[in-house]
Amino acid sequence: MFNGLARSFSIKRTKNLKNNCENCDGKEAVEAMAKNAKKNDLILRSSGIVNVDGSKNLASVFSKRGEKGVNQDCCIVWEEFGCQEDMIFCGIFDGHGPWGHFVAKSVRESMPSSLLCNWQETLAEASVDPDFDLESDKKHHRFNIWKHSYLKTCAAVDQELEQHRKIDAFYSGTTALTIVRQCGPCKRYSISLVRVYRACLEIILCGFHLWVKEAERISQCQGRVYCLDDEPGVHRVWLPHDDSPGLAMSRAFGDYCVKDFGLISVPEVTQRHITSNDQFLVLATDGARILVNFCGCVKVWDVISNQEAVQIISTASDRAKSAKRLVECAARAWKRKRKGIAMDDISAIVLFFHSSSSSFEQIQPVVPPAL
Repeated sequence: MFNGLARSFSIKRTKNLKNNCENCDGKEAVEAMAKNAKKNDLILRSSGIVNVDGSKNLASVFSKRGEKGVNQDCCIVWEEFGCQEDMIFCGIFDGHGPWGHFVAKSVRESMPSSLLCNWQETLAEASVDPDFDLESDKKHHRFNIWKHSYLKTCAAVDQELEQHRKIDAFYSGTTALTIVRQCGPCKRYSISLVRVYRACLEIILCGFHLWVKEAERISQCQGRVYCLDDEPGVHRVWLPHDDSPGLAMSRAFGDYCVKDFGLISVPEVTQRHITSNDQFLVLATDGARILVNFCGCVKVWDVISNQEAVQIISTASDRAKSAKRLVECAARAWKRKRKGIAMDDISAIVLFFHSSSSSFEQIQPVVPPAL
């Protein structure tokens, strides 16, 4: 199946890899792809940059440990995702709990490869479906394929994590925000976004509000949602008859102690078509927020406004250092505005859509499409 798909996808840069995978199944081929990508510096798992020759993408990544112990944030950028020159995968993961850093890293390692396998499988199934007509509505079908692939992937990743012999995720977990940027017909790019996130009320994904439907689902599963007296406005999820674990999220990988009481790992998946007005995207987490930012569309954490975030990134003298600059500005703002509160881990990925320098003077915050 993989070899047939590989030929149809015209994978030009991996002829040797493909020849070596003549007798491999899809999973083995994907593992070989990941190994080859790492060898060619197409995968970044730490602070740094990804800027492949000939690519229009430039990804800047930076993570700063907070004041609560080990850094439980982790990131990944995979250029030429699945050996496709027009695709890039970015993901940011925010662990929590005593094993949170292990959980976040485990999900980071397993999600991209699992997604790639499921994407190939879904494409193959769609290609033999008599009711499937890619030409009739390419945008719609392409998104549905990614959405179906992501749903299968998140379910598989969460199940695999539960069975992991070396990681105890019963009282630990991680949130996730990932994107796949893919070039469609006429070289128009689109981004598929997936979120397994902290509890939210609106498009802003945060830990201070709870989406009404999320709270209803948890209550229907006998879980409880309420705020502590010393944390007004910070809604948390609790067991039916025990004041634990107090999670400030409604969806996450892991946290199996409350998986039977409303917490789920089913992602929200949406799509946006990139236009010439979209200059960059930010994936960020400080433990309180995970955001998607198309040129400054929503607040970057509570300590930085929309305009400040856009200005910080757009005025960076070196795009490669834009993520570091954003994170360090957020850290300084935290210490200034939240005196006495231990700073959380802060991480960011800034993905620029255009290789050449562009003017950002006219950029205004734009709210992304509702889920």
